[in-house]
Amino acid sequence: MFSSRRRVVVAVVAATVALGASAFAVVQLTADGSTEPTPAPRVVQPGAPGQAGRTLSPAEQSQLPPPPAHTPADTQFMQRMIAHHVQALDMTALVADRAASSEVSLLAKRIETSQRDEIAQMQRWLTERGEQIPGPHTHHAEHDATMPGMLTPEQMAQLQRTRGAQFDRLFLDFMIRHHEGALTMVQQLYAAGGGLEPASDRFAREVNADQGIEIRSMRELQARLAR
Repeated sequence: MFSSRRRVVVAVVAATVALGASAFAVVQLTADGSTEPTPAPRVVQPGAPGQAGRTLSPAEQSQLPPPPAHTPADTQFMQRMIAHHVQALDMTALVADRAASSEVSLLAKRIETSQRDEIAQMQRWLTERGEQIPGPHTHHAEHDATMPGMLTPEQMAQLQRTRGAQFDRLFLDFMIRHHEGALTMVQQLYAAGGGLEPASDRFAREVNADQGIEIRSMRELQARLAR
């Protein structure tokens, strides 16, 4: 049976260490109105994306520094990912009058909704830190060659020319490649020493998880359309 004393969460504090790209979540629970001693804080160090975390010992907890500030790698990641997302919106904008499959249309709508929301998050992150927000068409310039997964102008023109089932196949091919590029950008963030700030780490992990799920969904849809 559960205890009659009502338990409430009183604190959830995120902290990070300068070593590696891991974030630390500190969760403390107390019993409301109870004379029981307050349990020691539990600190969990998540692993890299896709890997399990571990609980830190009290000695390790005592060595935790304050959460670090954002780095140039974080800023570059956000600025470039905005441009990357903008091109995904350019791609989904083509679907309404070209796609033959209702499943492709539904998928494109989900991608559009999530990427617009993430663009707003990244713009807010940059604004709060006094960093420059890139223009809406930054990706049409030199960034095409430097950001993984970006379609070239020729590939965008090819997608614009197609209709029906051919468009569906090409859209899925290009969008899978585009999403895989975003996963590569997350890896590049951590390789460059970014992702130490809790907010940038959390956002990068969410991008990694969400786009990985969408890649699997698109591959499954490709298989269904090929039957």
